[in-house]
Amino acid sequence: MLPNKPGPIGVFDSGYGGLTILHGIRQLLPEYDYLYLGDNARAPYGTRSFDVVYEFTRQAVLRLFEMGCHLVVLACNTASAKALRTIQQHDLPGWDSERRVLGIIRPTAEVIGSITHNRHVGIFATEGTIKSESYTLEIHKQAPDIKVSGVACPFWVPLVEYNEADSPGADYFVKKRIDQLLRQDPAIDTVILGCTHYPLLLPKIHKYIPRGIRIISQGEYVADSLQRYFERHPAIEQRCTRGGQVHYLTTENPEKFKESAQLFLHEPVEVENITLG
Repeated sequence: MLPNKPGPIGVFDSGYGGLTILHGIRQLLPEYDYLYLGDNARAPYGTRSFDVVYEFTRQAVLRLFEMGCHLVVLACNTASAKALRTIQQHDLPGWDSERRVLGIIRPTAEVIGSITHNRHVGIFATEGTIKSESYTLEIHKQAPDIKVSGVACPFWVPLVEYNEADSPGADYFVKKRIDQLLRQDPAIDTVILGCTHYPLLLPKIHKYIPRGIRIISQGEYVADSLQRYFERHPAIEQRCTRGGQVHYLTTENPEKFKESAQLFLHEPVEVENITLG
């Protein structure tokens, strides 16, 4: 039996990248309580199969529900691409039809048509997100005329996770994927960072991407979308507590999480270890 009293907004990611989404949401909606869960022990999700990502994500969402959340944001593009729809359609009706799970691909897809000028859009993302074609499908629901090109960036997440985003070695991997994307479509005028880790590589990305190409990070658009969601669904909003508090959970060593989290949040955090599965 899941708890019925109001609780925090749950934010889930396979690792640290979702902290960039949490930061964006808190900038716009600081008054709410948040419970962040990073499945760092089993990260990254980007190369895992649909079934594995679904099962891991399902375990995390259920744990957040058990800890009092009525709304969970999948602050992970891979989980949003591979697990969101199944959880919404298959699991939620059995758990509690009044609870909600939201992803982070649709909010970006909904606004991209108003950002691109020439209708040529690029995506940098994990292998799993690119293979799922989730961005292309969501963008074409809103704007079928946009040409979407995507490139998987398998080394970008480890560069961030191991604190190598500013290292000289990162230049090679960033430039390689930028060149690959622009070979696919030299007319691209807007690029979506389709992984929540990638904003930490922005200095390198700006170094090698041609001037005039706009780079889109997801945090602000997810935050705007969540605010609009609350306006449309006041019953869900009323189940989210307002205390301005954030609690962090990780499936790996809490000390390592605390150290790495400060790269994303620039503030000290207290974190608790939990086990999933």
